[in-house]
Amino acid sequence: MKKIVLTSLALGSLALGSAAMAQELPKTSLKVVGGLSNLTAYQNTEQPFWTKKVPELSGGQITADIKGFNDMGLKGPEIMRLISQGVIPFGTATLAYFASDNSINEAIDLAGLAPDIEVAKKLTDAFTPAYEDFYAKSNVKVLGFSTYPAQVLFCNGNFNGLSDLKGKKVRTSSRTQAEFVQALGGNSVTIPFGEVVPALQNGVVDCAITGSMSGYSAKWYEVSSKLYEMPINWNQQIHAANLGTWNKLDPKVQEFLASNIKAMTQDIWAAAAKETQEGYDCNTGSDACTQPVKGKMTLVKPTDADRELLKKVMSETVVPKWAERSSADTVAAFNASLSPILGFEAKK
Repeated sequence: MKKIVLTSLALGSLALGSAAMAQELPKTSLKVVGGLSNLTAYQNTEQPFWTKKVPELSGGQITADIKGFNDMGLKGPEIMRLISQGVIPFGTATLAYFASDNSINEAIDLAGLAPDIEVAKKLTDAFTPAYEDFYAKSNVKVLGFSTYPAQVLFCNGNFNGLSDLKGKKVRTSSRTQAEFVQALGGNSVTIPFGEVVPALQNGVVDCAITGSMSGYSAKWYEVSSKLYEMPINWNQQIHAANLGTWNKLDPKVQEFLASNIKAMTQDIWAAAAKETQEGYDCNTGSDACTQPVKGKMTLVKPTDADRELLKKVMSETVVPKWAERSSADTVAAFNASLSPILGFEAKK
């Protein structure tokens, strides 16, 4: 986490330096469709970036209007198509929304792939060129990636590590989460987020996966007893622009936006690391929690045996299943950029 914070500060200084060329920037007005407006990534970073920081750093030369995609009546999976068509000039969306369109969108966030935020960031950075090439073919300019806080397991009953998922009913929210749970001998159950509390309370499911702080906000600590301190996945966000719209911008505006969006995404990564820890602290009632209400869950820490089992499940089941539904080019890109970090290859 320290590395992410330090990088964010360095990029922030770079962004401040860009204000020096503000007088050279032409007047530019932008329309942006942001991420989910009820989440902290949008409220604390993305919205203030476009509505306050961009005008401030550009000396008022660049302004932007932004709305969360949910406030516009959009569901999420259509956003990249609308960016490609130019209906949305600038937009943000969760990569997992497009997993069914092309499995390349799952590559950096397969369940179990990144057991901490440092690895998640390395994987995202390493695979960015592959995403840039892929989306350029659809008339989309990739501007950067950020992340939501860690998606983690909330459980009831006997749960002391990954092997205890065997036989348990687990609420999942994506195909890769379902495959991960099934690989460990569990049963994947699809339940809307708003119905998870009664499902946990009544034993319809034994465990459920969501963000550590999202679970706290929804009071999952009242209906579950164990919180597993290993991220299952992260839900990275893609920040992008219509390529035609981007190419029409003055090169100075392009340079200004590229450097400052990079700084914004780094800020979101740092905030996600902090919020992940806050979720652990507040669900378990740690003294470090600053929220008014503290849960009483037990924090279960991953063991060396858990890490070994995780690597086995990833290399023998989760990644091979993903490779089966992926193109040879996508698997090759995975092996070239991600395998050196992970220590194993995907086989087609």
